[in-house]
Amino acid sequence: MISCIAIDDEPPALKVIESFCKQVSYLDLKKTFTSPTEAIHYLNNYPVDLLFLDINMPSISGIDVFKKMNQPTMVIFTTAHGEYAVEGFNLNAIDFLLKPFSFERFNQSVKKALDFSNYNQQNNQTAEQYIYIRADYSLNKIKIDDIELIEGLDDYLKIHIKNGKNIVARITMKGILEKLPTSKYMRVHRSFIVPLDKITSVRKKIIYLNQIEVPIGHSYEDDFMNSIKQLNLPQ
Repeated sequence: MISCIAIDDEPPALKVIESFCKQVSYLDLKKTFTSPTEAIHYLNNYPVDLLFLDINMPSISGIDVFKKMNQPTMVIFTTAHGEYAVEGFNLNAIDFLLKPFSFERFNQSVKKALDFSNYNQQNNQTAEQYIYIRADYSLNKIKIDDIELIEGLDDYLKIHIKNGKNIVARITMKGILEKLPTSKYMRVHRSFIVPLDKITSVRKKIIYLNQIEVPIGHSYEDDFMNSIKQLNLPQ
């Protein structure tokens, strides 16, 4: 599945995208926004794979919204003004949809996003993935699949490592999420990030990672439950 949001200051345009997304099996439209500021705030907490982003908005242009993004995200620009196309493609956009666009044209565009996503996943599977975290005056190389839990401790994070020494580092939740693949790790509480593939069960707003218990924060509950529907976990 490709998770996505749509940003456009015109509600009818968002209705079109919402309708088209429902017709594509691999698209998971999380939310739509008429306010770019609200969308940026959402993305800082809940990164997605793909943006449908209008360029010509009154408060801030879609180009500037995309430049403010703190994490790599695919983007399909939408606009009624074809003169913005060149600038959009200069930002390595997946595609550029000129309004009004048909479902056929929309489907062609999102297929490009799917192909690009599959290409990246295949490349990521060919080599082990690591992140680098500075702690204790040194740079630590951590294999991503060995991270069992990330716990917030005031201004620090405690990274629980499989069969290894846990690392305490001065880094924000947002900062470490930007280093991790969104398909594998998710923030479920103001103080916890969990690896989705290591969850053994979910019961009464508690996530179990074998013997470890992690509470689900109220503001994170809906997105978390939607994300694990395909995992068929005991609840």
